[in-house]
Amino acid sequence: MKASDLKDIDIQELFEKLQNLDMENVGSWPAPVKIGAAVIVLALVLVLGYSFSITGLNDQLSRAQAEESNLMQQLESRAHRAHNLDQYREQLAEMEETFGTLLQQLPRETEVPGLLEDITHTGLGSGLEFDKIELAKETQREFYAELPIQITVRGDYHGFGAFVSGVAALPRIVTLHDFEINAPASRGRGGSPEATNLLAMNITAKTYRYATAPPPAPANRNTRRR
Repeated sequence: MKASDLKDIDIQELFEKLQNLDMENVGSWPAPVKIGAAVIVLALVLVLGYSFSITGLNDQLSRAQAEESNLMQQLESRAHRAHNLDQYREQLAEMEETFGTLLQQLPRETEVPGLLEDITHTGLGSGLEFDKIELAKETQREFYAELPIQITVRGDYHGFGAFVSGVAALPRIVTLHDFEINAPASRGRGGSPEATNLLAMNITAKTYRYATAPPPAPANRNTRRR
């Protein structure tokens, strides 16, 4: 159809033809209607395709932005750690040195008798008299073992204070727990005046030993003889 033919088409006639279109027989439609319908369909396809394409690209952009933000946070965290790496190494070396010093302050099994002697000398030097000093049952912890020492001494308050301070100043780690001070049973039974003025103190001293891993159990050597 030529352009001159399109101008000659009556608009009213065109509307009437549109109303009488047979939707089941598209081939019988007039040429202008076919062209208009094709343009409308093409426009709808382009609009829908553009809309779906833009939606998918927006989703991809959102995911990419979220991933970029996450990567930037990881980069900043790693850059901060890398910047402070030397400081962390120095702190680790100090912790290892401190840990080694503390381990040296923990008595080994062969040094426990010497520790008991140090506690005894500290008490005697504080003017106390020992009624009992003995090791109790060892208690195992996760990384160390507690060695309780049951102590019963007689003396006055000043002597008790000097004894506690002296034990705290020992080169080995010793802590004092569960002390009890009372009058000795011999008071008021005709003892000497000096003895009746003494007090009795029961106290538990605890020292600690680094718990090493137990040796592995021997392998089962029961084999069948052929």
